[in-house]
Amino acid sequence: MRQLEISSDKKVFSLLVPVLALTAVGIGWLTAQLGFLVPGVLVSLLLVLPFLYSIFKEPKVGIISLIVYGFIFNLLAREIGHFPYIYVVEGFLALTWLGAIFHTTKQYDWSYLNKEICVLGFVWTLVYILELFNPARSNIFGWMLDFRYPMLWVLLVPLCLMIFNTKKDLNLFLILIIAMSLLATLNGVKQIKFGLSQAEQTWLSTSGYMTHVIFGELRAFSFYTDASQFGASQAHLFVVALVLAFGPFKLWKRVLCGLAALAFLYGESISGTRGALFTIFIGLGVVVFITKNFKITVIALTVVVMGFCFLKFTSIGQSHFEIRRMRSALRPHDASFNLRLTNQIRIEKYLSSHPFGGGVGAIGFTGRNYNKGTYLASIPPDSYWVKVWAEFGTPGFILWISLMMYIIGKSCGIVWNTKDKGLKFKLTALTAGFTGIIISSYSNEIMNMMPSSMIIYISWSFIFLGPKLDREIQQEAAHV
Repeated sequence: MRQLEISSDKKVFSLLVPVLALTAVGIGWLTAQLGFLVPGVLVSLLLVLPFLYSIFKEPKVGIISLIVYGFIFNLLAREIGHFPYIYVVEGFLALTWLGAIFHTTKQYDWSYLNKEICVLGFVWTLVYILELFNPARSNIFGWMLDFRYPMLWVLLVPLCLMIFNTKKDLNLFLILIIAMSLLATLNGVKQIKFGLSQAEQTWLSTSGYMTHVIFGELRAFSFYTDASQFGASQAHLFVVALVLAFGPFKLWKRVLCGLAALAFLYGESISGTRGALFTIFIGLGVVVFITKNFKITVIALTVVVMGFCFLKFTSIGQSHFEIRRMRSALRPHDASFNLRLTNQIRIEKYLSSHPFGGGVGAIGFTGRNYNKGTYLASIPPDSYWVKVWAEFGTPGFILWISLMMYIIGKSCGIVWNTKDKGLKFKLTALTAGFTGIIISSYSNEIMNMMPSSMIIYISWSFIFLGPKLDREIQQEAAHV
C-alpha cells in the first residue's frame, strides 16, 4: 500500500513539473510581449482572490477595509497614480453588499432598512434624481460625479446597521479612525519637519502651490486631498479623542486618548486650516450641551472660551505661522472672508431667476470641469452649504439643512437617553465630532470628502443603533 502511495505521488509530481514549467515559460513570453502587465495582473489576482473570499465569508471585512482605505487612497493616487483610486470605494461597497446578500451562514436583519436614518438618505437621494429635470440643465457627467455623495449615504449606512453593529464593532471603529488619523498626523509632521516626498513635491508644484504655501510657509496636507481636509479631519478626531479621554474607561486607555487628542490638535495647527477651528468649537459646544457630567462641561467650556479669547483678543504667538493663520479666521476684515461674502451675493443674484438652483454639478469642481462657460461655474462656492444652496436653490437648501438638524437633534436625544456610561461617552464623541464637521462645512466642502464623509455615515449608524446597544449592555449586566 505504501509503495502504491509513493508511486501515485511520483506520477502527480511528474505531471506537475512540466505544467509549472510551461506556465512559467508562458508567463515569461507574455511578459516579453506585453511588459510587466502580466505579472502585475497575476500578483493582483493572488491578493484580490483571498480578499474576495474573506468578504463573502465575513462581509464586515469589506467595511473594515473601507475604513482603512478611506484614509490612504489619496496617498496611493499621489504616490502611484495611473488609476482612479476613488472608485475603489464603490467597489468595496458593492462587494460588501453582495457578501451580505449571498451570505449562506448568517441571516441579517433587513428591517434595519426601515430606520429613519436610511429613509432620510433615500429622500435626499431622490432629490438628487429629481435634479436631472432641473430647467437649468447642468451637465450629466457633473451630476454623475456628485451623485456619489448621497449614494455613499444610502449604501454605507444600511450596511453598517445590518452587519457592523455590535459593541465590539463600535470599539474597532473608534480604534481604527484614531490609529489611522495618528498615522496621518505623523505624515503631516514629516512634511513640515523633514520635507515632502518626490510625489508630494510634484503635486505641490503642479496643483497645490497657490493654496498650500502661504507667505513661504507650507501647510501640511498629509494623506488627504488638501490641507483643509487634513485640518478638518484632525479637528474632528481631536474632539472624539478628547471626549473619550474623560470617559469611564481604564486609565491607560484614557491616557492614550488624551495623548492622541494633543497630537490631533497639533496636526490641525500645522495644516493652517482656519475653518477647522469651528469644528473644535462647535464639537466641544455639543459636548457641553448633551453631557450631564459637570467636569466635562467645565473642561469643554474652558477650552472653548480660552481658545477663543486667545485668538480673538490677544496677539500672543503672532510670529508663528500656525497661530497667525488660525487667528485670521476670527478677524471679520479678513480679505478671504469678504471675498466669500461677495461670491454669495453673486449666487443670490443668480438664484433670483433660478429658484431651484443651477442643478447638481453646476458649481465648484464639477462646474469648472463639466459646465465651463456657465455663470455658476465661474464662482467658487468655498462652502458645502453654499454649494447646496447654489445647486438646489432655497427650497433644496431648506430641505437639506432640515435633514441635518433633525439628525443632530435625534442623535442628541439618543445620547441623553443612553444609560450605560461607557456607551454614552462613545456616542457623545461621535455626535460632537460629526456635528462639528457639518457646521464647519459652511467654510469648506469638508463633509463630502474622505475620510470625513465615511466617518460621519458610520457614526450615524452607531448612534442610531445606540438604543439597541444600550439594551444589550443592560441585559449583559443583568446576567452577571
